[in-house]
Amino acid sequence: MYFKKRNIGRLCCLSMLFILLCANLQAQEPLRLSPDEAVQMALRSNLSLESSRASVETRRRVSQMSWNQFIPNVMVTGTLMRDNEASTAAGMRQVEWNPIFGLGGYNQSDFELTTPYGTAYSWFMPFSIDLPQWRIAHTIQVSLNLSLAMFENMNRLQLDYETGLLTYEKAKAQLERDVRKAYHNMLLLQENIALLRGSFASVDRQVQIAQANYNAGLAPELTLLQARVARENMRPVIDQAENGLKLSMAQFAMFLGLDYDTPFELIPVTDNIEFIPFDVAEMISKAASGKPDIQELRHTIMMLESARKAQSLALLPTLSLSWNNNSVFIRDPWKDPWFNGDNWRNSGSFNITMAIRLHSFLPWSTDNQGIKNMDDQIRAATIGLAQMINGTEIEVYNIVLALERTRVSAEALAQTVSLAEQAYRLTETAYRAGLQDYFQVQNAEQSLRQAQVQMLEQQFNYLNSLIDLEYATGVPFGTLSGRSR
Repeated sequence: MYFKKRNIGRLCCLSMLFILLCANLQAQEPLRLSPDEAVQMALRSNLSLESSRASVETRRRVSQMSWNQFIPNVMVTGTLMRDNEASTAAGMRQVEWNPIFGLGGYNQSDFELTTPYGTAYSWFMPFSIDLPQWRIAHTIQVSLNLSLAMFENMNRLQLDYETGLLTYEKAKAQLERDVRKAYHNMLLLQENIALLRGSFASVDRQVQIAQANYNAGLAPELTLLQARVARENMRPVIDQAENGLKLSMAQFAMFLGLDYDTPFELIPVTDNIEFIPFDVAEMISKAASGKPDIQELRHTIMMLESARKAQSLALLPTLSLSWNNNSVFIRDPWKDPWFNGDNWRNSGSFNITMAIRLHSFLPWSTDNQGIKNMDDQIRAATIGLAQMINGTEIEVYNIVLALERTRVSAEALAQTVSLAEQAYRLTETAYRAGLQDYFQVQNAEQSLRQAQVQMLEQQFNYLNSLIDLEYATGVPFGTLSGRSR
């Protein structure tokens, strides 16, 4: 019975280990992505882009709610207060004539002076009352300030929202550019590793040939040792290239919002790269109006101009509307009824005020200097825009020249690769026959591998330059790079 329980426990442990192993293997399956799918995933999950998206949402809300500055300010206050010392109130009040206490033979009318405007003198008696120490009061204040600058401020907030949209679109374009170029760089590393592994297999085959020739007495031991050394020297080169690919994949995973150790299966780019002719003037014209950086800076200048206009309109008269009402309970709040209107003393007013800051018109005033500072900022931003346009023209011209250089180099390298392959085959055939030594085979193999790597680099450099040109001209990605495949 003991052994059965122990076997059952072992089976359970083995089952758990098998399940964990299967889950681990499933988790390590490479994620197959095309460049377009990688871009879509990055646009959904990239953290930097998410931050830019949140900023746009904030600007959108502020712009849509910019009308709330016309909502009047309403303030209601209530106060309960107690005087430190008791106090009395004295005065005169009109009383009815009482004949009992009056003068014999006289009436109240004898002491009154009637005029066309009313009674000028009546019968009054002095009085004094004790005021309550506890009092309550409440105040209602409503105010609204109106100026032309408020309307321009709404326009400025709308421009700020549009600038935020352009900034977000620029961030999206930069992210897509970086993802596509990173994709190509990983493909280049994979192709380079494949070439290195092919070279390693070739060198290993040459070691076997050298071993066979050495055993047959056709080659000295030195040749065999040289072949083995060459094979071992290639191992760290391959390891270094594979580590570089792992690091590139980790950075690529960061773009996509994935774990750093996510493996990828990339779709190879066609070997036949079609070279596209370009009109430099046309590309420069598109870049001057379509580059995201230029569009963003143009909108920034418009926003500065709107802010400058709002600051100037703030110097004009401001209309203020206000209404206030103050109520004080003149009785004892702990004893007398609160809802008796006779126990409250009310005061208040409605005001219409027109105000203008005359000191702001002085040339050395703070407001006037602020407007001049805004003019300087607009002038500096305009100069920066001109410099950016000039720099973009040089950038586009340089990209087009680089594309042309890459085209010429690729055509020359295609012939070089063909010749290197032919030379390597002839050298290896002669080596098999014992007519060539190992150094000549090794040199032929290195020349072939170098030509193949350079050819791959030129192809991927051409694709990446097309992506840079698409970003610089503001056209959708794939407009140029898609045509070359």
